[in-house]
Amino acid sequence: MTDPDRARVLATSRVSRETAERLDRYVAELRRWQPIKNLVGPATLAEVWSRHVDDALQLLELAPEARTWLDLGSGAGIPGLILAIAGMERGIRVDLVESNARKCAFLTETARLTEAPVRVRNARIEAVVGEYAGVEVVCARALAPMAQLLAWTEPLLKTGTTGLFPKGRDVQAELTRAAAQWTVVNDLMPSRTDSDARIVRVTALAAPSHR
Repeated sequence: MTDPDRARVLATSRVSRETAERLDRYVAELRRWQPIKNLVGPATLAEVWSRHVDDALQLLELAPEARTWLDLGSGAGIPGLILAIAGMERGIRVDLVESNARKCAFLTETARLTEAPVRVRNARIEAVVGEYAGVEVVCARALAPMAQLLAWTEPLLKTGTTGLFPKGRDVQAELTRAAAQWTVVNDLMPSRTDSDARIVRVTALAAPSHR
């Protein structure tokens, strides 16, 4: 049976046949591991292509020249592992940082099966983020409020790394709270998977002068 969501997502993203096959392997592994690891919300699994795969793929278009990516709190590999699979043919490499060892087992095995160019790191974000000076893009999905994301990624964002952070309808309130702690240069990009969602693209970060 044909999955219309899959066909639409693959057509929109214009991926190669080989990339589509790797994404199929990712989806198959996500469905196989889900009953054991509870990697995503169970209700979203029926719409995995539109809710998860496409949500990740759209980030590639916001940093088309970037080759080195860092994904924080990778969990089910959304967006980091999907980005690595889809970006393989343009030379993208992604580091996946995840503190949960069981989720790291999923990431490692699925990366092996899809041949995705990733490095899986079972570590806490604050323990390793300082090692990534010079990475071109840092991303995180459904991980923490903006103020906390900026605190974690400050060493990167203040030195030229771009931040891409998918957010829901409360994004403006999160940015307002973050502005009390940070001077943020950002723009809000529309999400193609949810009309209420936005992607925060951070291009510069500094501590405010009164801090």
